Amino acid sequence: MNILVCIKQVPDTTAIKIDPVKHTLIRDGVPSIVNTFDAYALEVACRMKDNDPDTTITVLSMGPAQAMTALKECVSKGADAAYLVTDRAFGGSDTLATSYILSQSIKQVEEKMGKVFDLVLCGKQAIDGDTGQVGPELSEHLGRGLITYACDVVVENSEFIAKRESDQGYDRLAVSAPAVITVVKPAYKTRYPSIRGLQKAREMEIVSITAADLPLDLEQCGLKGSPTKVRKTFTPTHEKNGLRIENERGADAAAKLVSLLADAKLL
Repeated sequence: MNILVCIKQVPDTTAIKIDPVKHTLIRDGVPSIVNTFDAYALEVACRMKDNDPDTTITVLSMGPAQAMTALKECVSKGADAAYLVTDRAFGGSDTLATSYILSQSIKQVEEKMGKVFDLVLCGKQAIDGDTGQVGPELSEHLGRGLITYACDVVVENSEFIAKRESDQGYDRLAVSAPAVITVVKPAYKTRYPSIRGLQKAREMEIVSITAADLPLDLEQCGLKGSPTKVRKTFTPTHEKNGLRIENERGADAAAKLVSLLADAKLL
């Protein structure tokens, strides 16, 4: 089985701030990390490989040369091959342009391999974007079946069975290969790099793919191919609402709390 995992290198949102005047992200000095949801997708792929050692995992990212660091991290955790899609012509791409470029890159890698990926995995969204559009758009560009928001994926009877949380518990959804599945946080933890994996990552050559390598319509790439317009960026405000019960003894405080909850129809 051949699996492709799409990876994005993003700024660490726990360290990033927003310019109070320009309302833009202040990226200077902010460390980059593998997008959290893409890390979950990689872990799902690695667990599938644990169950089937013949499985091959390829990771692919679109971004500047610095994104090679993220790809090497993925190799250290279990990926077998890595590609970086990088070109100035891709700068400023929105989700629609990004998914178009990625889809053409995936087809190029498949042509080089001589076979189609059985499964393309993506995180459900980028933590610096929160749109969740690239995975479904990839499915459309590639013409392949789609399941979104999976928290686990297994293979049963030549189908991919995705587990997705619902109000009633969990749904089990099936899709035939080749397919695209987007991933949310699973119930299990992601793995750490192994010593052998780190050595492999140091020695592996990351293959670069540029616009010249792809049959692209450049009018659909970069800023030209990006119809999305950001109207504003802001920092969410958090309001703390609460009521403190003070100067009451234990039993009296408990009685008062029960009365308040009853008045609010919470009991």
